[in-house]
Amino acid sequence: MTKSNNDSSRIKILWKLTRPHTLTASFVPVLIGTILSMFYVDLHFWLFIAMLFSCLWIQIATNLFNEYYDFKRGLDTEDSVGIGGAIVRHGMKPKTVLMMALSSYGIALVLGLYICMNSSWWLALVGVIGMAIGYLYTGGPFPIAYTPFGELFSGLCMGSFFILISFFIQTGTLNIQSILLSIPIAILVGAINLSNNIRDIEEDIKGGRKTLAILVGSERAVYILGAMFIIAYVWVLGLVIFGTINPWILLVFLSIPKPIQAMNGFLGQKIPVKTIMAMKATAQTNTVFGLLLSLGLLISYGLR
Repeated sequence: MTKSNNDSSRIKILWKLTRPHTLTASFVPVLIGTILSMFYVDLHFWLFIAMLFSCLWIQIATNLFNEYYDFKRGLDTEDSVGIGGAIVRHGMKPKTVLMMALSSYGIALVLGLYICMNSSWWLALVGVIGMAIGYLYTGGPFPIAYTPFGELFSGLCMGSFFILISFFIQTGTLNIQSILLSIPIAILVGAINLSNNIRDIEEDIKGGRKTLAILVGSERAVYILGAMFIIAYVWVLGLVIFGTINPWILLVFLSIPKPIQAMNGFLGQKIPVKTIMAMKATAQTNTVFGLLLSLGLLISYGLR
């Protein structure tokens, strides 16, 4: 194999290691919070860019920590589904993955300093807490991912908090509108986590995890996933009915085929590899829902 092919193969491995299908869980909340802020202040473009890439690097670091610590605890093997596989399949040294995770945090810290310099230094504390949660999700003596609270932490941190921080750094404040609008995104980010845990029930049991999906069982977990989808859409409808948000955000209902696809993929299916498409449909629900919500906000902004 030529050096060019080796480099290309390595880039593909590194790209897969970031778990790119999950990264929209960072991009979408930042976009929503930023667009909502435009109703109140002029857009600070570079703060938006800094926030976007800071959140992306934090999520990439979290995914890398996940890869590293799941390997160290013996949870990941060559047959594991849904992992980057850089360590168990491609021979990458665990220390290299760990250093990549720490380097990703380093980049996020530099971007965070710029954000704090142009908004509030209180955000430094928020950022440190967020990064600690990202590490403790699979690192430390009591990993969050091994408990029933993974959906809660991922939803709040990567859904609500990313929206609220994005809104705050532009406006210098928070309001009830930004808080209420963050709820359905938090639910859908949590749904991504739940769908992942539904797929991984068998391996997680072997690894000693006590996820929500394990505690309630596969079938009930799928029904909980369905309830989360329903609540997210009904929540948006409620925001419009009570006049909190312009009706243009009802564009999110165009994304309904995605959660239906996810539910159809999970119902009655217990073979992990065959639920991958259902899990991807769950992630796509968050993406399409969030982009349509952003579009609705943009149209509302343009028609003011």
